[in-house]
Amino acid sequence: MPTYEYKCEACKEEFTLIMSFSERENAKVECPKCQSDKVKQLISTFTSKTSRKS
Repeated sequence: MPTYEYKCEACKEEFTLIMSFSERENAKVECPKCQSDKVKQLISTFTSKTSRKS
């Protein structure tokens, strides 16, 4: 499942959520520290895993 990183604009807390694509479309993201809904998604890196041998 994809990992999404967010930063709360109210308390500046950074947090990570793991959600499927469909969950993310319908989810209301709130800060786990202050419960504010004023959060901004951060750009994060990712690694792809393949079954092909190099």
